[in-house]
Amino acid sequence: MKIGVIGFGKTGSFVCEEILNDPELNLSWVLKKSHSEFQFASKKLGHKSSEGKFFLKDEIKPDFFQKHFVDLIIDFSHEESAGLYYEKIVNANIKIVSAISHYGQDQLEKIKNLSQKKSILYSPNITLGINWLIVASKILKNIVPNADIEIIEEHFRNKKGVSGTALKIAKHLELDVNEHVNSIRVGGVVGKHEVIFGLPSQTIRLVHESIDRAAFARGAILGAKWLMNKSTGLYSMEDVLEDKFKKFVLPP
Repeated sequence: MKIGVIGFGKTGSFVCEEILNDPELNLSWVLKKSHSEFQFASKKLGHKSSEGKFFLKDEIKPDFFQKHFVDLIIDFSHEESAGLYYEKIVNANIKIVSAISHYGQDQLEKIKNLSQKKSILYSPNITLGINWLIVASKILKNIVPNADIEIIEEHFRNKKGVSGTALKIAKHLELDVNEHVNSIRVGGVVGKHEVIFGLPSQTIRLVHESIDRAAFARGAILGAKWLMNKSTGLYSMEDVLEDKFKKFVLPP
């Protein structure tokens, strides 16, 4: 599977590393902001092969995606990419995995409209663990609908506002954010989310903790492989996990 990557920051470089190490995937090219002494992402990451040719975003012409066709593009860059590239990507018949943390309403509407032409997977937190936590929490709430439920999110000291992932969990569980989401800011924490179910005589805790950015890269690749077999539409990582859960856990 030929893959293009938009963004070569901290997480984007992890994505490229994971693609280079996967025998099922080929890193075709990488869009980045600034010049590099290296011509290929593979060389920049210490590999001997010449994969993932660098292109500067400012140099991208309208026909770039037709000339440099790939099966799928993974985007870990910035919300502006949706407006700059996504329509051109879809018109080139290429699928998209978008892992941008925050989109404005206009960008979200654009993505929804484009997904009617080509399949797009969008998840602001694309890690396997956090999306399994969401799926498991929804299942557990259906089993014990009368449980007391609280969400705790812990992040590094300088993170502002409530975690978007915590807000997403609260939305899925139909909880009031102001009453049931608790935020903690301390040094040394990358990111941690916990859903607590309080029941008579017992407590159930579902926890996910991010150790490093490689978790986001592996989640994006899992989503990319899943999306290749999906028809036109807008999908999320929850769809990926629910599909795999039904396939491998539930009896036919």
